[in-house]
Amino acid sequence: MVVRKSISVIVFFFMVSITNIFPQTYNQPNCALKSHPTLEILRVELTPEKTVLYLTIENRIEGGTFCADKNIYIIYPDGTRIKLINAAGIPVCPDAFQFKSIGEKLEFTLTFPPLKNGTKWIDLIEDCTNNCFSFYGITLDNDLNKKLDEAFLLASKGKPADNMAIFKNILDDIDNQNLGIEGLLYINIINAAAEDADKVNAMVWYKRLVSSQAPRLNQYIKYLNDKGIKY
Repeated sequence: MVVRKSISVIVFFFMVSITNIFPQTYNQPNCALKSHPTLEILRVELTPEKTVLYLTIENRIEGGTFCADKNIYIIYPDGTRIKLINAAGIPVCPDAFQFKSIGEKLEFTLTFPPLKNGTKWIDLIEDCTNNCFSFYGITLDNDLNKKLDEAFLLASKGKPADNMAIFKNILDDIDNQNLGIEGLLYINIINAAAEDADKVNAMVWYKRLVSSQAPRLNQYIKYLNDKGIKY
C-alpha cells in the first residue's frame, strides 16, 4: 500500500509539472462583446512566464490603417488589470499599418504578464482616445467554449423560439458563477424573443438582465440601448 501511495504521489507531481511546462491554449475563444467586427482573437496561450494573445483584423475600407496603443490592458474579473509588455506584428500608435486593399488581413500578437491561476475569463481593453478596441468576457474555459460554439451553430439554423431555449439552458448552467459571457447569453435570449415578435419575453429578459449580477452589466445594457432595445 505504501508503494502504491508513493507511485500515486509521483504521478500527481509529474502531471502538475507537465501542466506547468506546456502552455494552456484556447483557440478562438468566445467573448461577450467586442468593438471591431473584423477584429478576432485567434488564440490565447498561457504559460507561467507570460500571456500571449494572437489576433487578426480584416480591412474593410479603402486606405484603412490600424495600430495598437501602448496602453493596452487585460482586466481581471475583479477589475484589477495588467499592462501590455510587447506588441509584435503591429505598429504602436501614432505609427500605423497601411492596408493595401479591402479584405487584407493583419495578424499580430500582444504579450502580457502571466495570468493568476484559475482565471476563467478576462477583458482586453485598449485605453486610448480614438477608435479604441475592446473585448469583454473572453472565455478561458475550453469546455464552456465548446458548449457555446455548439449553441451558436444550432442557433444559426434554428427558430427564434428554439434559440431562446438553447441560450437559457446555458445561462442556467453558469448562473451564479460570475462568468464574463453571462451578459451575452441574456442578449441572445432578448434578441431571439424580439425576432419571434415576443415582446413580453423580450421585456421580461431585459428586466432580468438589468437586475442581474452579470459582470460588466452596464456594457450590455448600453449595447442593447444603442440598438434601440430598452424596456
